[in-house]
Amino acid sequence: MKKADELINKSDPAWTLVQDWIKSAKNKVEILPADPVAAKDALYKTQVTTSSPMGAVVFMTGGLLIDDGWIRILGSGNAKFNRTLPDWNKGKSFKEFGETPSFMIIADDAIGGFYILNGGGLGKDLGKIYYFSPDNLEYEPLDVTYSEFLQFCFYNDLNKFYDGNRWKEWREDVAKIKGDEVFNFYPFLWTAEGSDINKSSRKVITIDEQYALNMDLRKQLGFDN
Repeated sequence: MKKADELINKSDPAWTLVQDWIKSAKNKVEILPADPVAAKDALYKTQVTTSSPMGAVVFMTGGLLIDDGWIRILGSGNAKFNRTLPDWNKGKSFKEFGETPSFMIIADDAIGGFYILNGGGLGKDLGKIYYFSPDNLEYEPLDVTYSEFLQFCFYNDLNKFYDGNRWKEWREDVAKIKGDEVFNFYPFLWTAEGSDINKSSRKVITIDEQYALNMDLRKQLGFDN
């Protein structure tokens, strides 16, 4: 594994580019401050250079919150968003740091959806992003790279993308939860009974609980056979 200092590109950092995108963003973007020690540790564990947008986000931010925290893009962790990109992925697609992961969860949203970078475990389109959708439990190919995913978060009409999955007071409710919490719905969003999100009951659970539930449901329903 390369040392953190070898991964820090001072002559051509991608953070300058990412900052430019954020300045012109149509959606609200909150940059969470990074702790220098935690940032170096996260960069080392991720093994991505800061000349890439992913490395820049990991090293320069504690994470990015989009649309009042509806989408949470993983960085090096922050009190408001107490998860790091490498630590959150450990045990899911790799066992030890330094291994090449078959996928990398790069972001998630307040309804238990996950944005995943394909490392070969999801299909032949290496380097492309998939969305694990809570309303069908499927991995949906978005056909975008990490850089394009950031721009999707900054510029796209998220109300259109999440059509049917935002309830009337979502913005106020989402602003109250932590970066390691999500809303869990009953009936489940993927059932016919759960198709109207405004009629579903919802409770706040941890993101770990939601992820484990998603994976368990996929197995029970035969998705992974």
